[in-house]
Amino acid sequence: MLDHSVEQRLARLVDSGQAECLREARMGVEKESLRVSPDGKLAQTPHPAGLGSPLTHPQITTDYSEALAEFITPPLVGVEAVLDDLRDVQRFVYGALEHDELLWATSMPCVVAGEASIPIAQYGDSNLGQMKTVYRRGLGHRYGRLMQVIAGVHFNYSLPEAFWPLFRELEGDREPLQDFISARYFGMIRNLQRLGWMVPYLFGASPAVCKSFLSGQPTQLVEFDRYTAYQPHATSLRMGDIGYQNNQEAEIGIKADYSSLDAYVDSLICAISTPSPRYERLGVFVNGRWEQLNANILQIENEYYSTVRPKQLVGPTEMPSLALRRRGVRYIELRSLDVNAYDPLGICEGQLRFLEALLITCLLADSPPITDDERTDIDNNELIAAHRGRQPGLELRRRGEAIGLRAWGEAMLDNMQGVCELLDTLHTTDAYVRALATQRDKLADPELTPSARMLAEMRANGEGFFHFAMRMSQQHREYFLQQPLESARAAEFQRMAETSQRLQADLEAADDKSFARYLRDYFAQLPAQPTRQ
Repeated sequence: MLDHSVEQRLARLVDSGQAECLREARMGVEKESLRVSPDGKLAQTPHPAGLGSPLTHPQITTDYSEALAEFITPPLVGVEAVLDDLRDVQRFVYGALEHDELLWATSMPCVVAGEASIPIAQYGDSNLGQMKTVYRRGLGHRYGRLMQVIAGVHFNYSLPEAFWPLFRELEGDREPLQDFISARYFGMIRNLQRLGWMVPYLFGASPAVCKSFLSGQPTQLVEFDRYTAYQPHATSLRMGDIGYQNNQEAEIGIKADYSSLDAYVDSLICAISTPSPRYERLGVFVNGRWEQLNANILQIENEYYSTVRPKQLVGPTEMPSLALRRRGVRYIELRSLDVNAYDPLGICEGQLRFLEALLITCLLADSPPITDDERTDIDNNELIAAHRGRQPGLELRRRGEAIGLRAWGEAMLDNMQGVCELLDTLHTTDAYVRALATQRDKLADPELTPSARMLAEMRANGEGFFHFAMRMSQQHREYFLQQPLESARAAEFQRMAETSQRLQADLEAADDKSFARYLRDYFAQLPAQPTRQ
């Protein structure tokens, strides 16, 4: 069933004669990759010095672990530019890796020798660097280190500045422009959450895990072979119950409120400001070492698990929630993508084009507030799709009623058709409609999904998850090594690495207060009471 709100808004945009401004939308990718030794074990070596400082490098950093590298493209215009930049970053990284290390090709790790084998990322002696490491130490205490080394891909997207005054005029809205922008981005976020199940179904690539990852804990997974556990119809176990989530939300009673920017900021500030008896028992400064930043429900905003986030650029010591309140939403970060094991880059052109069309469609569709009952359905739909998404006849819940996953997905792709056709016209291509057709095929035949392909290959080759992931990792390594960077581009990355090291040294030299004082000043930014409007 077509969503007439999408049809109508798209028609008004086309009729305005100014739809070409959409060509200037900016997008970017953040891809996480585990460094592993030649035998597939989590690397115990430090972040390679040749890559620069992970604290200050704009494109090469680390996430939770010293072994979990993260590659970041800047916001760029055009899918091709994003993929070219992501390719170049990883070419440079492979040129700097030592000891024949590999970048793991999948989201889920293998050969994990317990929590102690996972080194927490280190960022130097500056207060900012210490804060990042202590935050990660706290995550390990709160949720376990294993959950933190699951890799993913984030898609960042922003509409062009020229689009927003036009869209506000077409909507007949008179509120201040930045308020309008933030409100419409939050509408997009709510619709992306309603469709949160679709990303793991279409792009999920983690239907199986190494048993070493489970550490002997009971799960609902079944045995694939001696070393591999899986679920027969799973799409993305990373997004399921075994992945990192704030699973104590129900008992604590804190959940982010996406009804408006102010409500969202207030809910996060409340969580950052509210003590948690559970985390108080862990201690904050214990035996001369900082074990967490504080003992509150959230240490900082980033701890709150979410599949999509509103984002704003932040100052050197500015809290992200306060940056949002002061300057509104600048872009959206979609966080639910598995690493694409079938592409050396971790994500492919068709995915980026589909995601851009999906986000625009979610912006154009009506987006009422999410009720408590709908929030429950959203969360359950995501888990069901992650664990059983390819199950024949699978039903989800939409607006309180049962609906087949396939029927709902087909209706959504129908709503995206006009957006894809417009984007193809603007970019003089047919790539968006082709990307949409590829996803239609996956809805019609679940065996075409990455998760099904992975399991089918494992069966055909008589291999478990480890051997599949190792085979793909080695193929990707050869891909990058066979096409090294051009000298000018390599020199550019070398300069970035050297600059990042100088910047880290400058930060360490400029510190003029203790770490304890630094933390007090940082959290002193929080208002005494959230100012819900």
